[in-house]
Amino acid sequence: MMPDSPGPPERNGFSALRRLARGATESAQERCDLCGEGLPAEHRHLLDLASRQVLCVCRACAILFHSEAAGRGARRLVPARARLLADFEMTDGQWEDLRIPVNMAFFFRNSAAGRVMALYPSPMGATESLLTLEGWGELEERNPLLRQMEPDVEALLVNRTRTDREYFLAPIDECYKLVGLIRVHWKGLGGGNEVWQEIEGFFARLRERAERVGGR
Repeated sequence: MMPDSPGPPERNGFSALRRLARGATESAQERCDLCGEGLPAEHRHLLDLASRQVLCVCRACAILFHSEAAGRGARRLVPARARLLADFEMTDGQWEDLRIPVNMAFFFRNSAAGRVMALYPSPMGATESLLTLEGWGELEERNPLLRQMEPDVEALLVNRTRTDREYFLAPIDECYKLVGLIRVHWKGLGGGNEVWQEIEGFFARLRERAERVGGR
C-alpha cells in the first residue's frame, strides 16, 4: 500500500491508534511504550521513523525527546500544537489536480523518502496516494506556512467533506487518530451515520483546540 515508505502506519502502529479512537476509558489503562509507566488519558506520542509506528509516552520520556538529538534521530516527539489555517488558499481545481479520491487527506514530509506524501483515510486504514503531487509546489507558494511543517510529525490535514473547507497544520497522531476512527466505526458501503458523527466530532474537537492562524 505504501511501497516507497519504510512501513505502512496501518500495519505497524494501528493498535495504538485504535486505542486512541476508542476513547479515554481504554487510554487511561495504557502504559508508556518506553518505560512502562502508567499513562493518563491525555499523553504525548513519539513517531518511530523507520516503522512509522506511533508510540505512547509518559511526560518524563516525552521531555527526553524534546531535543532532536534524542534517540539518535530514530524517533521524534509529535508536537502538541494544532493550527487552523483560516487564510489557506486552495481552489477546487487545485484539489482536483491532486487526484485524491476522497475529500479528506493529510500531507507530510517523509524524511526517509525525501518527499511529501499524501495519505487519505479509508475503511482499510491509511492509504497512500501514489501520484507525484506536482501541484504541491504551487500550494507552498500560495501558503508559505507549509514550509514550516515539521518533517514526519506534522501534516497539512484537509477536510473538504460535505460543505466544509478546512485546513489544519496538525500533529501526525491526530491524523492517524482520524484514520482509526474511520476504520473502527465504518459500516457497509457508505460508512453509516455513526462514522460521520465521529468524523464531525473529531473536527469539532480539533477546531476547538487549534490556534487560528490568519483571518479575522
